[in-house]
Amino acid sequence: MDHFSDEERESGIIRVGELQEPPIAAGAARPRSMVDVIGESQSIVDLYRMIDRVADTTCTVLVTGESGTGKELVARAVHNASPRGSSPFVAVNCGAIPEALLESELFGHVRGAFTGAHTSKTGRIGVAQGGTLFLDEVGELPLSLQVKLLRLLQSYEYSPVGDSKTYKADVRIVAATNIDLEEAVAAGKFREDLYYRLNVIHLQLPSLRERKEDLALLIDWFIEKTSKRISRDAVISSAAFDAMIAWNWPGNVRELENTIERAMLLCTDSVIEPRDLPAKICGLGAERRNGSTNTSLPDGGVDLRTAVESFENNLIRQALERTGWNKNQAARLLGLNRTTLVEMLKRKRLGSTKAA
Repeated sequence: MDHFSDEERESGIIRVGELQEPPIAAGAARPRSMVDVIGESQSIVDLYRMIDRVADTTCTVLVTGESGTGKELVARAVHNASPRGSSPFVAVNCGAIPEALLESELFGHVRGAFTGAHTSKTGRIGVAQGGTLFLDEVGELPLSLQVKLLRLLQSYEYSPVGDSKTYKADVRIVAATNIDLEEAVAAGKFREDLYYRLNVIHLQLPSLRERKEDLALLIDWFIEKTSKRISRDAVISSAAFDAMIAWNWPGNVRELENTIERAMLLCTDSVIEPRDLPAKICGLGAERRNGSTNTSLPDGGVDLRTAVESFENNLIRQALERTGWNKNQAARLLGLNRTTLVEMLKRKRLGSTKAA
């Protein structure tokens, strides 16, 4: 779908605010939990309609989706639309806190519970009393703490580290992860009983490439938002816009926002051009617009096997770099089995020091 009029195409520039948000559907009400949420795609509207249905309950919610899709935004929407909306929303990143400190961070501790515990400390569960506890990256939770979280979900009771007393926890648990917990259960890295306790209501966030119809609205919104933050106005050329529409956004909404901010800082004359975008976005956009992959045959001929090998290696490297060298995700991008990709990396001697 072309988002520009003939006049805009001719000028090559679209101004912020000219991309008007269309109605969700004739006669359809916008979900109440979608306050300040940008998007009109059916998948995102259905997601927030589900939030409307479960917000008033006390059930545990599991939010899943790729990195950068906005899992915390969804968790906050569940909280804000619930009767707990005026109480604390407390977020804990289970993957960012060292294992040795995570138990104390969650449950708190009493004075003298361990070396360095000079005073008692209220944990995040205590701070979230009456509100919502958001456990981000719950798949990174150590097995030893999974047992204690299971107890919390079963009885809504907990004990701070070093304390023999039991306390009641008046909290709603919303957990999020970008890994497949069923696979983690099968691998023995996540407790099956905890998975079922967390997965009462499952909210799956669509990736940005699955709701491309929202891209124009999001680009418009982030330009306006960034403009206010950096005190600089900008417009976007149709060429830059086309390149952004063509890109698959593996980093999802977070990548889009960062790309807009970068472009607005780099652009001259307050016009975002393709040169202001990362090279990977411009390259793919040009290839898709031209309907080719730059495979013209040189006048002097070519070594076909070498050219194919080089092309293949380049695509593999792009897939690995795009996924942070996660072989499972890279294999999916390439339409391969993980074992096939691993064997190709060994044969081609392509490697990285990054974790896979």
